Amino acid sequence: MLLVIDVGNTNMVIGIFDAGNLMESWRVGTRVERTTDEFGILFKELLVFSKVKRQDIDGIIISCVVPPLRNPLEGLGRKYFNLEPMLVEPGIRTGMPIHIDNPREVGADRIVNAVAGYHKHRTSQIIIDFGTATTFDFVSAAGSYEGGIIAPGLVIGAEALFREASKLPRVELLWPKNIIGKSTISAMQSGILFGYEGLVDGIVAKMKQEIQEQYPDEPVPKVIATGGLAGLIALGAKSIEEVDENLTLEGLRIIYDLNREEEKPKRNKKA
Repeated sequence: MLLVIDVGNTNMVIGIFDAGNLMESWRVGTRVERTTDEFGILFKELLVFSKVKRQDIDGIIISCVVPPLRNPLEGLGRKYFNLEPMLVEPGIRTGMPIHIDNPREVGADRIVNAVAGYHKHRTSQIIIDFGTATTFDFVSAAGSYEGGIIAPGLVIGAEALFREASKLPRVELLWPKNIIGKSTISAMQSGILFGYEGLVDGIVAKMKQEIQEQYPDEPVPKVIATGGLAGLIALGAKSIEEVDENLTLEGLRIIYDLNREEEKPKRNKKA
C-alpha cells in the first residue's frame, strides 16, 4: 500500500492507495510546530480508523510547500514506517515538461495537479486549486505545463475583511439567496462568494482567450477544480466543468509509480 501526503499552508491531505485505488483519505489542519513524534501519533490514529496496519504501507510520497514540516515528515517515514519517503522536489521524474522561466519556482502541488489532470483527461486543461492561495494552471494538449496564475484564496479574503473592518463579523461561507444583501452577514456572503465567482470566471475567460491567441493549435481547455473549497465555488462559477477533490492525491500516486523503479523505498532490516 502507498501512503501519499500533500502538505499545504492550511491543510494537509493524506491518502492510502492499494493497487492504484484510493482506499482512504483525510484532510487535517497544517501545524508547522508538529514534530516527528506528533505526526507518528496522528498517523497511528488514522491507520486505526482505516484498519490498515503500519506494516502494510510499503511506500510513502510527500509533496510539501511548508519547508519546516519537511524534516518531521521525513522522520515520520523513517521512524514509524521504516521507509525512506519519496519527495516531490526539483529533479524528480514527472513526465511533464515545464515551460516557464524558472521551473524550480513552481509549487510541488501545482505540478502534481497538472500531472494528475493530464493523465486523467489527456487534453488541454485549466486546473484551479482552491487552497490558501487559488492557483490557475494551464496544461497543454501535449502534456506540458505552460504556466499559471496565483490569486489570494477565498478564506484569506474573508478573514482579511473580518480582521481589517472592525464592525464586520466573521461569517460562514454560504451562498446567499440574493446578490443584494438584506443584512450585514448576507451582504458580506454575497460580496465574498459572488465576488469570487466573478474572479474565477473572469480569469478563466481571459486565460482561454490568451491560449487561443498564443497557442492556436490547442483545443478549448477543459476546466477542472480541486481543493477544499472547489465544490462550494463550483456551485456558482459557470466556467468550472468538473470538481475532482482527489486530484492531488492521484497525482502523487502517478509520480510515485513513475519513480519507484529508480528510487524504491526499502524497509530497514530490523523491520
